[in-house]
Amino acid sequence: MPQIDSTDFPLRADYLAQVQAHSDTVLFASRWFNAVACRATPAQQAALKRLPGVRSVEPLETARMVPARRNPVRPSESEPLTAEERQLARRQISTLGAEALQQAQLNGRGLRIAVLDVGFTGTDAHPAFAHLRRQKRIVATHDFVRNKPDVYHGGAHGTEVLSCLAGVLPDGQPLGLATDAEYLLARTERLHRELYSEELNWLAAAEWADRLGADILNSSLGYTDRRYFREQMNGRTSLVARAANMAARKGMLVVCAAGNDGDDPHWRLIGTPADADSVLAVGALDPDSFLATEFSSCGPAAGGRRKPNVAAFGVVVVANPNGGYSRLEGTSFASPLVAGLAACVWQQDRTLSSMRLFKRLEGAGELFPYFDYAHGFGMPMAVRLLRPGTLATPNFDFVSTSDVVQVVLRTTALPQKPLPLYLDSLVSAGGVLAGPAPAHESARVGRDEPTALPAPANVAAAPKPLSGTDYAYWHIADTRGRIRRYQVLHIVQRAVLRLPLTELASGDVLRVHIAGYTAEYTKP
Repeated sequence: MPQIDSTDFPLRADYLAQVQAHSDTVLFASRWFNAVACRATPAQQAALKRLPGVRSVEPLETARMVPARRNPVRPSESEPLTAEERQLARRQISTLGAEALQQAQLNGRGLRIAVLDVGFTGTDAHPAFAHLRRQKRIVATHDFVRNKPDVYHGGAHGTEVLSCLAGVLPDGQPLGLATDAEYLLARTERLHRELYSEELNWLAAAEWADRLGADILNSSLGYTDRRYFREQMNGRTSLVARAANMAARKGMLVVCAAGNDGDDPHWRLIGTPADADSVLAVGALDPDSFLATEFSSCGPAAGGRRKPNVAAFGVVVVANPNGGYSRLEGTSFASPLVAGLAACVWQQDRTLSSMRLFKRLEGAGELFPYFDYAHGFGMPMAVRLLRPGTLATPNFDFVSTSDVVQVVLRTTALPQKPLPLYLDSLVSAGGVLAGPAPAHESARVGRDEPTALPAPANVAAAPKPLSGTDYAYWHIADTRGRIRRYQVLHIVQRAVLRLPLTELASGDVLRVHIAGYTAEYTKP
């Protein structure tokens, strides 16, 4: 794209003057959209429509962006961290490849990250950010709600999110991967009711970040059913989705939380702006099981589009506004963890465009090229980004007959565990073969439920499950790539999956991921 185009030019002064003359107050003039937001009475709106430079007049509705944060999961913000919580603080970045990044001396230096959030209460005094203050790495702040530079009020969600990018524990343990990046902090929403749409604040903050040279934009906010219908989660209806796509067009990598509606039976979908095609939508993983949390919003986005894109821990340790540390959950924190990884990768190769980096992060997912609507491509791994091209050794086979396709582990796949032989009778009503799993390892199934199979006869007792990371991920995708069904199974025996061919239409692809390797079977 050109370094500058018409969307970078200021609005024509005469057009802006005419709008000012026919409205009560001009709130914001957008270069990106060649538009003006203003207060106007019905009579003034009619006059505005008649102006020669005005294409259309649209109402700006009041709505509230919701932080993608859940309730605290530790009893007190003032109590010291437990040994388990300290371990979690290490794991939230080590699982992304913190050690490999540290060895390569990658910490986000030279990158500028904009954080758009509710407020940053405590950031200006918390010891977790002392290095940022000392090195003057918070280079600019602005409150777009009050149009003032001070952002250290209003709420602490931004403080918690920033700590997953650049926070540090008292013992020096980082909470995020981009501890040496520069930061732009923007407050874009109120904690409670607001007078004007916060989507406008988000757009204003994104344009501000662009003017100040932001490389990465992280937003852990989103709109859902409080304003939009399901079919409007199409990446182009909401103002924030259009603004996010424009930010990506300007060269920023836009990273957004997927949302916390996965356990809401009436919604479940990715919110906006995470629904935008050019936004890297990040889902939440459970640190105990490495599976998608129940609360993490899932896809598909409208039109069957693939969302979320990747995932990271959604239960983390963060800096709280009281000067201490808390254990919280939400996709709010998975997003900045991935944004910090992106900063490190971009630090290593500044020739990458934002969209090439976007694709590299997807391709570094631990499940790639497997995808499903709960995990995306999985957790991006630094080792795959720093040393691409490493492939796992296949450890399973497709065995097909005239009416069934089976996925069977090779005898050498897991030599440390005795595995039983395949049992025809051990078939569940969902068409899968697996032993019982704990509640947090329950299967995630797509919206189009399969036809039930006959109940099994003479079901054999399943052996003791393997470790919590021994899973088989599988989905069925049609010829357009849309996933009709997906599931995660706990591997307890050699015959992982037994699927009647009636479940697949001609051309459908059964794609399976086990232990780092993905293979597929296509029905003729």
